[in-house]
Amino acid sequence: MGFITRPPHRFLSLLCARLRIPRLSVPCAQPRPRAMAISSSSCELPLVAVCQVTSTPDKQQNFKTCAELVREAARLGACLAFLPEAFDFIARDPAETLRLSEPLGGRLLEEYTRLARYQGKSEGETGGSRGQEIETILANTRIESPKKGGHGSMTIGCFSFQVGLAVCYDMRFPELSLALAQAGAEILTYPSAFGSVTGPAHWEVLLRARAIETQCYVVAAAQCGRHHEKRASYGHSMVVDPWGTVVARCSEGPGLCLARIDLSYVRQLRQHLPVFQHRRPDLYGNLGHPLS
Repeated sequence: MGFITRPPHRFLSLLCARLRIPRLSVPCAQPRPRAMAISSSSCELPLVAVCQVTSTPDKQQNFKTCAELVREAARLGACLAFLPEAFDFIARDPAETLRLSEPLGGRLLEEYTRLARYQGKSEGETGGSRGQEIETILANTRIESPKKGGHGSMTIGCFSFQVGLAVCYDMRFPELSLALAQAGAEILTYPSAFGSVTGPAHWEVLLRARAIETQCYVVAAAQCGRHHEKRASYGHSMVVDPWGTVVARCSEGPGLCLARIDLSYVRQLRQHLPVFQHRRPDLYGNLGHPLS
């Protein structure tokens, strides 16, 4: 089973008083889950949902699965639902990818747009129209003027959040996550389809590292299971808080998990552990060049 936990509310109490904060565990939602109990003391905090799916070459079945999860997320009170990379389809080969791909104004993205407008907000990256569709998939979300940090990194405004946009492989590059945080991000999102080899070794540790170094929440919706005879994905969708604690995690198979986003916790942590003020670009300069 997955769980959600309430993050520590007082950073100073962790540093000074060494207080143990009990964690509230709640079962992860499956495709047709029962209602979850949410801590009444944290109900005023925004709730986000992380959707985990097993996309196949069947685009209509994939849409049906995503729609069920987004509607369930809305029913449970989530204000934002995150979908994984390639939620629309995962093809067997490049030829099938080209055959299944549609333009941004195509019928499939129109269906996802209607879903977002009717039920809430969804975010992710499609298999056939990568890199440009975020405004379409975030239909009915108030998108403020994108803020660029670094070389083209982007944050967008969703409700009261500033969300830094990245995808899957990007989590291996701390330069990008730092650029997003410096551009104002409070949540970093990595819609993903990690493989079964790199997943167990790198998935969680990379996500937690990105959260710790940027003092942001990290939301990572992932593909899971076997998509077809040629490909499988690791799953383990999760939310990590700015302290590096996994506060929500999906169990095996398609489903969703929920987490509260506490922006006051982000601000508090950044105030009492001001790592961005302590950086020394004069010493390590412009990182990210290839190794010689």
